[in-house]
Amino acid sequence: MDRDTWNDLAIFAAIVEAGGFTRAGAGLGVTASALSHRMRLMEARMGMRLLNRTTRSVAPTEAGERLLASLRPAMAEVDAALSALDTDRAKPAGRVRVSAHRSAAFGLVLPRLKSFSEAWPDVTVELVVDDGLIDIVRAGFDAGIRRLPSLEQDMVSVRLDDGVRLTIVAAPAYLRRAGTPDTPQDLQTHCCLNYRLPTAGSLYRWTFERDGQTTTMDVTGSFVTNDIDMLCEGALAGLGLACVLETQAAPHLASGSLTSVLDDWRPRLPPNYLYYAGRRNPPPALRVFIDAMKSALPV
Repeated sequence: MDRDTWNDLAIFAAIVEAGGFTRAGAGLGVTASALSHRMRLMEARMGMRLLNRTTRSVAPTEAGERLLASLRPAMAEVDAALSALDTDRAKPAGRVRVSAHRSAAFGLVLPRLKSFSEAWPDVTVELVVDDGLIDIVRAGFDAGIRRLPSLEQDMVSVRLDDGVRLTIVAAPAYLRRAGTPDTPQDLQTHCCLNYRLPTAGSLYRWTFERDGQTTTMDVTGSFVTNDIDMLCEGALAGLGLACVLETQAAPHLASGSLTSVLDDWRPRLPPNYLYYAGRRNPPPALRVFIDAMKSALPV
C-alpha cells in the first residue's frame, strides 16, 4: 500500500469521526474543500462511494461503514504502539553495549555502575573490555570509551576526565641490583618491560615531559605484554622497570612494594572520551548512561 492511500484512510476516518469536512479540517489543519477533493480522488481510485454528502451532514455509506469497522482496530494498534514509544522515551530501558579500554573500564565505568543500576534498574550495561581501536557501529556497540587520539570520525564525543599521568616504577630489589636511573637516557642500560599496542601492533614508545620538553624513546628488555595490569605485575616480580598509570601504581607505592623513578619526567596521557554515532536523539538508555559517565569529570 502506498503512502497516499495510508494518508487518505486516516483522513476518511477523521471525517467520519468529526461528522463533517469542516470540523475534520480544523483538527487536521487543512481546508474542508481540500479534504473533499482528497476523498473524491480516493473514491475514484477505489471505484465506490465511501461517504454520503448532503448540505448539512456527511455520513459513511454501507461500504464506508465496513471499511471503517476494519480500520478502527488497526488505528487503535497504531495508537498503542505510539503510546508505547512515549513510555519508552519517558522511562529508559533496554541494553547499552559499551566498548572501553581496560583502565577506563575499571577506573571510570565500574565505580559508577552500582549507583547507575539503582537509578535505572531496567537498563542493562554490557561492558566489553578491549584495548584495541574498533569500529563501534560495525561491531554493534552503542558507545566506546577511548583516549582523544583514538576517537573515530563522525562521532559525538563527551570528555570524561582530565587524563592521567604515567609513572616509571620498579621493585626495590631490582633498583638495588641494577641502580636507579637519573635521566631517561639511563634507561638504555636497564631492563624495561614493554607494552605492545593492540591495534598498531608496535611497541609503545616511552614518553617523558619536563619543563615543556618532550622526549620519546624506544626501550629494551626481555619482557613484552599487551596487558597493562601484567606490566605492573612484572614490575612487582622484579623483572625490571615498567611504565604504568599513576592510578595503577598508587597502592603499590604506598605499600613500598614498588618505587617510582624519574618523577620529574612523568607525562600525562590525553583525557578519556565517551563517543557514539552522531544522532539527534540518542536512545533513552544510552542518554542516561552518558549522563552517568559524565559525572566522572571533576567539577
